[in-house]
Amino acid sequence: MGSRYRRAALAGTVALAARALARRARHVRAVPPALRTPDLWLPLSIGSGAELRIGRRLFPRPTEPVAGVEVTRHDVPGGQDVFVYEPAGRARPTGALLWVHGGGTVIGRPEGDHDLCSRMARDLGIVVVSARYRLAPEHPFPAALDDLTAALRRLRDEAGALGVDPARIAVGGASAGGGLAAAVVQRAHDEGVPVAFQLLVYPMLDDRTVLRRSPAGRGHLVWTPRSNAYAWTAYLGHPPRADELRPYAAPARRLDLAGLPPAWIGVGDLDLFHDEDVAYARRLEAAGVPVELHVERGMYHAAELELQATVAPMRAFQQRVFDALAAGLATTRPA
Repeated sequence: MGSRYRRAALAGTVALAARALARRARHVRAVPPALRTPDLWLPLSIGSGAELRIGRRLFPRPTEPVAGVEVTRHDVPGGQDVFVYEPAGRARPTGALLWVHGGGTVIGRPEGDHDLCSRMARDLGIVVVSARYRLAPEHPFPAALDDLTAALRRLRDEAGALGVDPARIAVGGASAGGGLAAAVVQRAHDEGVPVAFQLLVYPMLDDRTVLRRSPAGRGHLVWTPRSNAYAWTAYLGHPPRADELRPYAAPARRLDLAGLPPAWIGVGDLDLFHDEDVAYARRLEAAGVPVELHVERGMYHAAELELQATVAPMRAFQQRVFDALAAGLATTRPA
């Protein structure tokens, strides 16, 4: 009797694994061949403290800055530290970008974006400031927002010493960094701190996505609904719910978007954040905010981070990011 039950249990386990593999195959087949990588077959997600600890050990790996860019580290009173990237031969004053790294608000560090930030500084001839912020769940909202707001204020206060035009300071980020950037911009607007432009790369904007059924074909790769629910719960300090009254906790919940700075929003059509990003772009536009929305066909969350060096569509996507920032900083707003 015992061996019969063991055989039945084994058969059930094999059947479940086969169904999971078939589902994964369907999701991978939805990705254009050029964007497929072996990692897409791995069911990666964060849904527990143990998985978070593993994720923090593995990701993100530090990257190296490109040649021709000086990188210095500075402490921020009332915040954390920042890295400042300044290209050689820069003709002062120039625009500047406050960059916010991604990682779901629970993982990440600015050292992982040394390559990206230094390339933005070099290619655009600007100062890039990449800020560290406290991570959830150890430090829930508003810890990260406070750290990043302090970094923005320090950048403005030291604009003259840095050779930065205070009328050409942008705030941007990717994934959770994009969502935090949007929140920083909203708070800066309300506190009378001018920002020229917001660069939102597949931003994590709306905790209510956790409460909705995932759209067919989206959110199955890299950043999943399970990870999203864990991350928002960690950041908010409670599971997402219909009411969230704290300003800036979830940027998409803000009712009045009028007066915010021009924005660029880019997201893949396979990304879990697609719907919330498109909705935010449309609401910005309806509020009279200049906004450019780019939806990349066949792109899953953060695909360009691994593939931008080798795959033409991802090189083009990242170039769109650079071009949008260049255009945004070319247009000044009152300082």
